[in-house]
Amino acid sequence: MPNLPPEPARHPFDRSDSDVVLIVDDVPDNLAVLHDALDESGYTVLVATHGEAALARAAQALPDIVLLDAMMPGMDGFEVARRLKADPRTAAIPIIFMTGLTETEHLVAALEAGGVDYVTKPVKAREVMARMGVHLGGARRARHAASQASQARNALDAFGYASITVRASDGRLVWQTPLARELLLAWFGAPSAEAPEAVQTWLRRVVAGGAPLDTAAEPPRLSIEQGARRLTFRLHRQAGDSEGGGDWLIVMREVSDDKIIESMSLAFKLTAREAEVLYWVVKGKINRDIGDILGASPATVKKHLERVFAKLGVETRTAAAAMALGRIRQLHPQFEG
Repeated sequence: MPNLPPEPARHPFDRSDSDVVLIVDDVPDNLAVLHDALDESGYTVLVATHGEAALARAAQALPDIVLLDAMMPGMDGFEVARRLKADPRTAAIPIIFMTGLTETEHLVAALEAGGVDYVTKPVKAREVMARMGVHLGGARRARHAASQASQARNALDAFGYASITVRASDGRLVWQTPLARELLLAWFGAPSAEAPEAVQTWLRRVVAGGAPLDTAAEPPRLSIEQGARRLTFRLHRQAGDSEGGGDWLIVMREVSDDKIIESMSLAFKLTAREAEVLYWVVKGKINRDIGDILGASPATVKKHLERVFAKLGVETRTAAAAMALGRIRQLHPQFEG
């Protein structure tokens, strides 16, 4: 009997040199044969002799592939496979069943439980490794694609963008980057498994309209404002299949116009409150709306605006807005007026 590792392996494994294989079998002789053959071929081999141990090791080590005995006492291999596939952490790991049962119904049960392949007992190490090679190639490609997607999402975060994937059919948040999680919490309150209702409504409308991501015409963005802060949502690309509307990658960005207000104050020698009033005039707000935003009466807003007109040398709010907008775009080309 080989010297098998007595404790669960630590995660994560360094997969640069070898693939990690978890063998699950309650018969020591079967473990020994496969363990030695795989070890000699350069694989990192983990073992488990019952279902509970298999689930624990898979969740901890995230092996690249599982060789799973179908018939074990207690929790059998079919149940182990179903639980592995139900856990998001292990759902993508390919499972090859090892079975002495060759009746069609047993083989169908293995595949229905989540297996991608099967070998019959007594197992032959060369056959097992040949089958493994086929499925490990697909697993490596999936892992590489996931790694690249993760790096891209983290890069978006680093530049002040956040990203989420939302399922169009039910609004489910498939995943979100750390910055996206912070923004959703700050803007919409308690965390949820679903995207905010405004985002769901916008996504369904855009997808129903055709979402022309393959053309120069960009789909309309969603913009939510809180004072001088703005959170925008931009449809980036489809991340899943199109059934039921598909999964969609959405890029979010929070923009604060406090710097723009400060720039207007300096450029036109305005007080902080006068600059705020002028900012909201540029945004097309009337005096009553500006008063609601700033917590002032319309009459107070009017007085501030009269002083702004005098300092800018204009007589109408349209002229003031045009002058201010021209200066803002010189200083802040990214401004969305």
